[in-house]
Amino acid sequence: MKILFYMPHADAAAWLHDFAHALPEAELREWQAGDTAPADFAVVWRPPREMLAGRDDLRAIFNLGAGVDAILALEHEHPGTLPRSAQLIRLEDTGMAPQMAEYVTHAVLRYLRRFDEYQTLQNERRWAVLDPHPRETFTVGVLGLGVLGAHVAQTLAAFGMPVRGYSRSARQIDGLATFAGEAQFDTFLDGVKVLVNLLPHTPDTRDVLNARTFAKLARGAYLINVARGGHLVEADLLDALASGQLAAATLDVFREEPLPAEHPFWQEPRITITPHMSALTLREESVGQVARKIDALMRGDTVSGVVNLERGY
Repeated sequence: MKILFYMPHADAAAWLHDFAHALPEAELREWQAGDTAPADFAVVWRPPREMLAGRDDLRAIFNLGAGVDAILALEHEHPGTLPRSAQLIRLEDTGMAPQMAEYVTHAVLRYLRRFDEYQTLQNERRWAVLDPHPRETFTVGVLGLGVLGAHVAQTLAAFGMPVRGYSRSARQIDGLATFAGEAQFDTFLDGVKVLVNLLPHTPDTRDVLNARTFAKLARGAYLINVARGGHLVEADLLDALASGQLAAATLDVFREEPLPAEHPFWQEPRITITPHMSALTLREESVGQVARKIDALMRGDTVSGVVNLERGY
């Protein structure tokens, strides 16, 4: 069994060491430009086209993340990049769900208790007590009810706020009002005070965080985007903040990363910026999951996490 590995800006030696321990029978190597030697599996994050194109020997490509939009973008721009013989398999929850729940819960509670406004008062050396947001009307809407989204929504519901969720197909989750499909999208948005985006990034969801979406939310709503920068129409966010339709936003993902120093988001005090760290890929958990799935495929079993290329997740 031969496995190719590629993860830019990572400690490849540490990853290969862990994979060697988990799969002692495997031949492992880090992909280098010009490497066309045979391989059965590829384990990658944001691979270049030349790593995958023409590799009809691959049985599966494991993406070291839950989002596969970067690989699918390569296929869209250069059809034939993904070998037809290979399944594309994404990471499922490998310790990312608790991290994401922590991040989003912190952001939601910060807005609920108005800590962002208290920080502004502190900067201005002003002592004032602000009226709290009524918890019973501080409705949180979670866009996307996959593994991460469902966990985030259930975590938030435990704090006693109304929580609703939206997904492409119908889901039933205890304690949540759920909505599905295009026909229920506006109903889902109506009256939402905090919109949390955890949708997969596909052609259908690109630019979904736009002026029309913002206009359906409660006046003075908040946005938390922890999915992909391509979901957000940046100019529409700035306009919504200027008009007061949105009160503030917390953004962990951006169309261009790192966010350029001249980007207007840096100058907008109502936007909180973090560097795509809401849920980091954990090496030990990720290696274990990929290794178990490779073992299953070698036995001829099916595995979960296989990406539907038409849907994009």
